[in-house]
Amino acid sequence: MCGRYYRRSDKQRIAEAFKVGVPPSFEILPDYNVAPTTFQPVVVENRDTGDREIRPMYWGLIPYWAEEPKKLGVSTINAKAESLLEKPIWREPFERRRCLVPADGFYEWQKFSEKTKQPWAIALKDDEPLAFAGLWDRWKSKDRKTQLESFAIITTEANELTAPMHERMPVILEPRNYERWLKRDDAGRPPVDLLRPYDSALMRTWRVDAAVGNVKNNSAALLEPVAAQTLF
Repeated sequence: MCGRYYRRSDKQRIAEAFKVGVPPSFEILPDYNVAPTTFQPVVVENRDTGDREIRPMYWGLIPYWAEEPKKLGVSTINAKAESLLEKPIWREPFERRRCLVPADGFYEWQKFSEKTKQPWAIALKDDEPLAFAGLWDRWKSKDRKTQLESFAIITTEANELTAPMHERMPVILEPRNYERWLKRDDAGRPPVDLLRPYDSALMRTWRVDAAVGNVKNNSAALLEPVAAQTLF
C-alpha cells in the first residue's frame, strides 16, 4: 500500500520534471509527511487542449456517483492494479481520468510485532522527483454548488527491495511513459502494461525515525537516516 509519502521538490522543480505550467497563485511547498485526506498537487491532461495541468486534489478518491463523500464506507487512498477494470469505483477513472502524483519518495513500515514497527523511507537512487500512477474523479453535490476533485494512488506487488517492508508498493512511472499514462484513449484501451513494480536496482531505502508516524511531524529531519537499534 501507499499511505504516506513525501515531496521535497519546490514548485519550479516540479514544473520542470513534469513539463507543466504552475499558476503563480498555486503555492506548492515541500511536504515531508503527506497523509491521506489532505490536498496535494496532481498532474492531469486538459481534455480540451491536451496540455498538462497541475491541480490541488484531495487524497482519497470520491467517485462522481457517490451520494455523500462521508458515506462511502471504504478506503479509497489506494487502488489495486489488479482490480482496476473489475470494480466500478476504479473502472471509469482508469479508462478516462488518469493522473500523475508528484513525489520524491514514500514511507513504509516493516512490522516485527504488534507493537514494533520500523519505518523506512524509499526513493530513487538519483533522488530525482518521481510520479505515482494515479486516478482522479470529480464529485459534485446534488445542488451543484459544491464540487471536489480527488485522487487515489495505484499499487502493485512489491519489488525485491520493498518486499521486506510490505507486500505492495505504489506504481512508479518512468518519465518516458508520462504522456502515454495521461493520454485519454476514447477507444477504451488503458495502459495496463505500465502497472508493474519499479526496477529495484534504481531505488534505495533507509531507516527513519518513528516520528514519521505522527502526521503532526513535518520537517526535513524526518528523512534523516537512523540506526535500527535506536527505534526499539
